Amino acid sequence: MSSADRRARERQEVRDKILNAARDLFATQGFEAVTLRKVAEAIEYAPAAIYGHFKDKEELVRTLCLADFDELVRNIIPLAEIGDPIERIRRLGHAYVRFAITHPNHYRLMFMYRAQLEPDEDALARKDDPHRDGYAFVRHAATQAIAEGRIREPWCDAELLAQTFWAGVHGVASIEIAFKGDPWIEWRSIEARTESMIGALLAGLCEPGGGPKARKKPMARRGAVKARSATSKGARR
Repeated sequence: MSSADRRARERQEVRDKILNAARDLFATQGFEAVTLRKVAEAIEYAPAAIYGHFKDKEELVRTLCLADFDELVRNIIPLAEIGDPIERIRRLGHAYVRFAITHPNHYRLMFMYRAQLEPDEDALARKDDPHRDGYAFVRHAATQAIAEGRIREPWCDAELLAQTFWAGVHGVASIEIAFKGDPWIEWRSIEARTESMIGALLAGLCEPGGGPKARKKPMARRGAVKARSATSKGARR
């Protein structure tokens, strides 16, 4: 390994230490309470070492959030190969909750203690791309489900479906993170709670039977009844 390669590796190792320490501090103490000096103290470096990688706290938080959202997307993007949009949404919910409970500090920073920062160019470049934006991923599946006639008429709004589904899985994930092990409640498994929430939500939103173009089947039956009625009248004449 050349000296340049070694220096690059060492620099990346320091950067990773900074990010990991900052994530833990932001998740446990909140954005306002954490300073770059505290981050430096956590990894036993001088504050100047932090400024060698990030110009200020806002840049550090943005870098963390983008990295963590990219990690979430890497966990869900294989589900794009599932052709059935309802099954894709169901599996997405389980993957989302697994990510949250496997990486609780990532999740706290991303969704529970978020700093109010304006998105920068890197963040905006991901917006509306289902391969880079988790929200766009579920909205895309919702759009497909609506187009196939899988969703009940009152709920045929892809944005509303995506936001409702997100609220459901976020509720399961955040309760698990915030109250895990609380002896006041006789907890069921996280898998059972996730499936119960997703199943109940989809049962209310989806057409009965759940098959492709399910809404169009009753219309076809009504047309057949009218045709039989007309034939019967003609026969009586």
